[in-house]
Amino acid sequence: MDPASGGPCQGIRNAIPELKKLGMDTEVVCLDAPDSEFISKDDFKIYALGPGKTSWCFAHRLMTWLGVYLRNYDVVIVHGLWQFHGFAVRKVLKFLRQNGEKTLPAFYVMPHGMLDPYFQKASGRKLKAIRNWFYWKLIESKIINNADGVFFTCEEELILARTTFTPYHPKRELNVGYGIEEPPPFDEHMKHAFFSKCPEVGGKSFILFLSRIHNKKGVDLLIEAYENMVRQFAGKQQVPLLVVAGPGMDTPYGQALKTAVDSSAHIREKVFFPGMLGGEAKWGAFYTSEAFILPSHQENFGISVAEALACSKPVLISDQVNIWREIEQSGAGFIAHDDVKGVESLLDSWMNSGEDQKKAMAFRARQCYIKHFAIAPAARKVFDIINTSASTNPTITHA
Repeated sequence: MDPASGGPCQGIRNAIPELKKLGMDTEVVCLDAPDSEFISKDDFKIYALGPGKTSWCFAHRLMTWLGVYLRNYDVVIVHGLWQFHGFAVRKVLKFLRQNGEKTLPAFYVMPHGMLDPYFQKASGRKLKAIRNWFYWKLIESKIINNADGVFFTCEEELILARTTFTPYHPKRELNVGYGIEEPPPFDEHMKHAFFSKCPEVGGKSFILFLSRIHNKKGVDLLIEAYENMVRQFAGKQQVPLLVVAGPGMDTPYGQALKTAVDSSAHIREKVFFPGMLGGEAKWGAFYTSEAFILPSHQENFGISVAEALACSKPVLISDQVNIWREIEQSGAGFIAHDDVKGVESLLDSWMNSGEDQKKAMAFRARQCYIKHFAIAPAARKVFDIINTSASTNPTITHA
């Protein structure tokens, strides 16, 4: 549940208040350390039973806890694949069933894009791809194919999941969507909070990247394409600055990006890395940007994309962000391939758009969020599905 770990934990945090409005009580079981600083900041119950051991996150305490408490819930939803927690939930359910337990929770799995074929094909992941293939045959296929249903965040994820592993025979494939909470309305405190983190862009136009600083996100493509654009428009048109925000600057990849920017006379004073942004600073970055960009090589949903849309910001994304169809159909941004030329075309399209076109796109961005990515409709889908297999006003545990 560490906020720095990416989208799934934020998706859980977004959904729980809406499910509560519909009459569902929700608790979370995770393998974070119980003294983690972020554990006490949520309004719902979190059982932190970690930390897990090894990259598999083995934790015997989880098996013990599930054996005692799992029967108290109407529904269990396993978030993510390839780790111990999914194995543990299935093993305990099987044990309880074999020992005559008649009332067991419905069991759903939400892969969060982890069945995307990208992970089996990407260069640099050959050993992990082989590992995943064996793990699928031995463990994960039994989890997916024996669950009561598999939740997907969008139609594209559902379709792609069918192409990656065999045997793949889930009982139900359920496109439940994935929503985000309505962002807080803009106020001056947000602007000042962001500018305190990134004072160089105060009062200036900038394009925002806000996600993990990781190769999968295509940040290196963005830096190269941005430098090419600065050269292209030199002396012709003012180019907006570029803010690259998010955790990961302390990694070798992040440091290589910083070195590339610092060594370029063209962009060293135009690209800024304020680190991870949260709270008012994050919303200040969204609201004061002119557009949002995410050229990922693979993105199951992209919560930051939906957050930008909710703030009426056009989005410039690759066609490997799985919600690109909804954005293209809404006219809420520009779409291109996940290579340098593709990112150049995103930036070029934005630079060559007139002010009226940009304003119209900003309006459509907000409408796209309301139609496709607001949290209430997504929570309602989950509620309706769960109510077909559980009691009225069910209790849920997320693992």
